[in-house]
Amino acid sequence: MMFNNVADRNKLLLQYPASWWRNMWREALPAGNGEIGAAVYGAIKKETILINHSELWHLGVIGDLPDVSHTLTETRALMDQGEYHKANWHLTDKVKKEGYFSKLANPLPLVDLCIEMPCDEAFSEYCRGINMETGEVGVTWKEGDVKFSRHLFVSHADNVIVYQIETDKSDALFAELGFALHPTDSVNMKDRYEELLETVKIQVEDNFMYYKATNEDGEDFGAVAKIIAEDGFLNETDDGMLQCVDTSRLTVLVKVFIHGDNEQQWSLLKRELCNLNENYEDLLSAHLQFYQPLYFSSSLQLTTGKDNYLNEEMLLQAYRRKISKRLIEKLWAFGRYLFISGTKSEGQPFGMYGLWHGDYQLMWSHRMANENIQMMYWHTNVGGLSELNHSLIDYYIRLMDDFRDNAQKLFGCRGIYIPAGTTPGIGKPNQLVPVIMNWTSAAGWLAQHFYAYYQFSGDKAFLTEKVLPFMKEVARFYKDFLIIDNNGLYKYYPSVSPENTPANYMPDCKELVPHPMPSTINATMDFAVMKELLQNLIEGCSHVTPNEEEINIWTDMLKRIPEYQLNEDGSVKEWMDNHFHDNDKHRHLSHIYPVFPAQEVVKEENNQLYNGFRKAVEKRELGAQTGWSFAHMASIYARLEDGNRALQCLDNLSRSCLLNNLYTVHNDWRNMGLSMDINYAPVQLDANLGIVNAVQEMLLYVSPRLIRLLPALPDEWLAGRVSDFRFTSGRISFDWNVPEGTFSTEIFSERKTEITLCLPEFLNDFVWISDGDVTKSAYGKGYLDITMKANQSIKIFSNE
Repeated sequence: MMFNNVADRNKLLLQYPASWWRNMWREALPAGNGEIGAAVYGAIKKETILINHSELWHLGVIGDLPDVSHTLTETRALMDQGEYHKANWHLTDKVKKEGYFSKLANPLPLVDLCIEMPCDEAFSEYCRGINMETGEVGVTWKEGDVKFSRHLFVSHADNVIVYQIETDKSDALFAELGFALHPTDSVNMKDRYEELLETVKIQVEDNFMYYKATNEDGEDFGAVAKIIAEDGFLNETDDGMLQCVDTSRLTVLVKVFIHGDNEQQWSLLKRELCNLNENYEDLLSAHLQFYQPLYFSSSLQLTTGKDNYLNEEMLLQAYRRKISKRLIEKLWAFGRYLFISGTKSEGQPFGMYGLWHGDYQLMWSHRMANENIQMMYWHTNVGGLSELNHSLIDYYIRLMDDFRDNAQKLFGCRGIYIPAGTTPGIGKPNQLVPVIMNWTSAAGWLAQHFYAYYQFSGDKAFLTEKVLPFMKEVARFYKDFLIIDNNGLYKYYPSVSPENTPANYMPDCKELVPHPMPSTINATMDFAVMKELLQNLIEGCSHVTPNEEEINIWTDMLKRIPEYQLNEDGSVKEWMDNHFHDNDKHRHLSHIYPVFPAQEVVKEENNQLYNGFRKAVEKRELGAQTGWSFAHMASIYARLEDGNRALQCLDNLSRSCLLNNLYTVHNDWRNMGLSMDINYAPVQLDANLGIVNAVQEMLLYVSPRLIRLLPALPDEWLAGRVSDFRFTSGRISFDWNVPEGTFSTEIFSERKTEITLCLPEFLNDFVWISDGDVTKSAYGKGYLDITMKANQSIKIFSNE
């Protein structure tokens, strides 16, 4: 049994089948290899396996962007006159009047594999779940005294879906299998569905099933399945399905294609399937060689005991009381499982629906770079998944020509302008609204991920070939875009704090008006992103052959960035201009950027400003939040060393925005007051990945200069163990027991390491054993300065 002998923290178990009304794929159990996704849902009699591919998209339109660069001067003139509402729409209206139209693509469901089995007796002992240690999804039940199971994984080794149905009684298995076009529950997509249906071709031949449909570009996509019955026999039905009779084990192998001629692709995939090992265990073993090094690259343990906990039980506990440590463990592991299954280093970046999208035009299914895609990658470096950053970095590099064209034609600037929303092959502006069009910090924010990958990898070739060229393009845009005021400081306008509107420009009505007037002057976040970009650029260039002329330019630019400003209550202002008042009824936390996700402001260096950011985030109102904003806020509170408040954010998220399969959704569809009140609750897996990061931030703070151990430990996390978290030049493992006052850690350097280590507050006395040099830090008690060569280690433990 695939769930036996698996630690509870590494598996999900559910008692109920997918039951969301109509859109049952929302409660599916996901599997994937970073390219092919399989979402398993349904129940005993009828099961559906929704199959998707990361490169299969449709409905996108690439427009020819007109040159409207003259509008920047006009927009600024309007703002100088106080005509902020007119300025807000000026660029967007001009682009529309030029007839420009561009449309983001949508991920296209590839095919459903449908299974139907008779139910001769009432079921018992039903269970479905995921073994995250292996990447297998499974369903088990009994009918009378006969046990049935169905299990599936998507092979990282052979790029094939492997699905097996078996029973413990000879000749007891009867099933019908077939391919089908995935249905739609969207009224707006009925015509698109019918259009695709006209192109569907299904064929059954011997023990093979074939499927194809044709995309809007004339390219076929589809699948081939090989069915292996251990005994019994196979029959083709009148409606194009394959009937399996009197067998005890059935294995189905599925390969897919996304473009080309279907006859050629069917022939090719049939040959590949014929040459493939048919044994489930052998295929699984090959898959695990690729999958498990990723999944076990780090580990977290907050609980002991061998009991199994069902998802429904844990969610009920969170709903009625508070989130359990067991659920925290599972959410951390599940987020990593989703990420490893949903992207790969040489593929597409992880998407809002992963690889498990279940309709033809889903809300917010694009790559959104004003929060969401960044959140999905925050956890990677510390969690030992740095290599998967390549999918994010290469995706944006492929769109650089579009980004350069955008900067020139929208603003008359060199460098790059990245619109918040993109999809594969479409980097032109597409969401023609001011809150998106007037926001210019996406490129700078994404540069943080480029540079962080270099910091953790130490790959100077990567720094030279990809990171620095990208960052220099961002700096060129800033150099051309910003103006210098009478004080010799930069004035950044139009400037947007995603996706907020100042309180004094909010309309006086009870109805929700999205983004009424976001275009302002000197948003705190815009300057914070710019400052980080320039500092990293100067530092990065010092690691290769520096260009002194460029460094002098960037240094001068840094000097012209104004200081952050405080309100009368000591909180950091969201806009560094007195025309605009803070609006705390909002989900975005953009102005907290210098604390998180950046590392500019730390308590050791500027405690007053550090506390100013604390006051700013504390003012945010509960009912304005979403699933992802709770995850974001948890990471912020972790950076502020407030573990209890960080945990409360995750508690709020768990009782408002978690489905039974632990998918996160945008908001609470039940309207229980913990999130925004809107009429839909789309799946958004960014919060799943945000949870992973928040938990890691609570346990470990990492910068190139400083490591804090257990910086934001909640009162309830009295004991635990972390293995193989990463800092920028090595690995770190530690365990703790607060009631007993015990702690130990081992730090291993993979490269030369010079770091300051901050030990947990509860640790009163400690000793160390080290290959390197250890001295007490000028920061004071509990801080150590550590210097190690490559492949050295230090062990620190409580002096009991």
